[in-house]
Amino acid sequence: MSDILVENIELKKNKKVSQLKKISSTQSLSSYVKSICDIMRRSNCASALQYVPELTWILFLRILDAQEKREAEEAEALGNSYSPALVSPYRWQDWAAAYSDDPGHPKTPEGLPYGWKRQELFASGDGKLFDFINNELLPYLHGLDIDQQTGQPNPNASRKQRIIGRTMTAAERVRVDSETNLRDILDKVHQLNTDHVDNTHFFTLSQVYEDLLLKMGEKNSDGGQFFTPREVIRAMVLTMKPEPGKTVFDPCCGTGGFLAVAYEYLYKKSGTGLSSTDIDTLKHDTFFGKEKENLVFPIALANLVLHGIDQPNIWHGNTLTNRPTYGALFDSAPATFDYIFTNPPFGGKEGSDAQKRYAFETGSTQVLFVQEMISLLSPQGSCGVVLDEGLLFRTNESAFVETKRKLADECNIWAIVSMPGGVFSTAGAGVKTNLIFFTKGNRTEKIWYYDLSHVKVGKKTPMTLAHFGFDKTGNILHNSKHRLHLLAIG
Repeated sequence: MSDILVENIELKKNKKVSQLKKISSTQSLSSYVKSICDIMRRSNCASALQYVPELTWILFLRILDAQEKREAEEAEALGNSYSPALVSPYRWQDWAAAYSDDPGHPKTPEGLPYGWKRQELFASGDGKLFDFINNELLPYLHGLDIDQQTGQPNPNASRKQRIIGRTMTAAERVRVDSETNLRDILDKVHQLNTDHVDNTHFFTLSQVYEDLLLKMGEKNSDGGQFFTPREVIRAMVLTMKPEPGKTVFDPCCGTGGFLAVAYEYLYKKSGTGLSSTDIDTLKHDTFFGKEKENLVFPIALANLVLHGIDQPNIWHGNTLTNRPTYGALFDSAPATFDYIFTNPPFGGKEGSDAQKRYAFETGSTQVLFVQEMISLLSPQGSCGVVLDEGLLFRTNESAFVETKRKLADECNIWAIVSMPGGVFSTAGAGVKTNLIFFTKGNRTEKIWYYDLSHVKVGKKTPMTLAHFGFDKTGNILHNSKHRLHLLAIG
């Protein structure tokens, strides 16, 4: 087949892509994203732990391109200058968007048709798209926030460039092993924008992405240690009722679930009355997190950006040793926080370098995290945490006993919810757990204890908000047989 014939086929295909019908429901959006994952699964990304990170960086660059285009248009309308984070030919619109010679096809700021670089690579022969991504694009993106001479954060990088650079650490090379399949993936991901997804459903793209993260946490998958069931998170946030203008922190944030749900709660609670200053505070100065794992840190950044937190304050490193891998995104973090939501790793063990930082030394990760949380809460700050049952009832090690005594003496533990044994089974952990809620400042006098251990939970019957006494919108179910009235505890 001649190069001209192949090129004509590609052009016809791209014109067809541009004419796709609008995605008009959450279900159709979910099915659409699933179709992208199906292509990845037959292209060297068999498991969720392989295709979710691959889709993460591709989807992130697509959302970034749409965001930069919108910001440039807003700046132009106001007569302001705009400095994009990415330049040609490294923008999505250059190398990933489908090309067309149609006069109405979108143009880059330089006047070139979207997809011009992709078309140039396609015309150059098989393998050129892979060569460009692996040898030019990814090194460029990785180097946005790192000084190539020192290996340290580049002091001249913008905050957005730092976020891009860190998010792109998820990709060292393209994992998809077929350029044809990769082009299909790029075409499908390109449709995920406000032109092809109804505005009423675009926000649910983040929910669809979280469905993918759930697959990382399914049974027999190592991803389970990073994932907390979303209805458990929502119930914890609804119970704590965080207030606007205060800080929210997760010291082991995993994929960012607690921070994302807290953002959704505060955004909806604030309604339409938010000023530009309020929105800036909510997106940039409210949510903070720390994550140790190299695989998960970039996924957390992408997840939060997708939810609307476009400048996440996430620290990469070991919280318990306080040893950063990358700390430049955490520079604006306060010393203490108003709210802490977290689910520390079950059964983790820490070495002496972590233990010696705490008053009650132990190898138990969860015990050290409890001490960390007490120290990081602001006066009258509140915490909701998932802890395994062994921590509550173990008495044969002094660090466990003394940490619990410190917690009860310095904080008001106002509620404990005993969870069913299988609630975390779909996330790779069958450990018996409890939700602990406490507020710093007054000692514990009385604890409200709620036993949900009788609830039968399975993959097809997960916990819902109703088990915690809330309806689907977060309002109290006054007639629910599962009613807990956690909000009445005060």
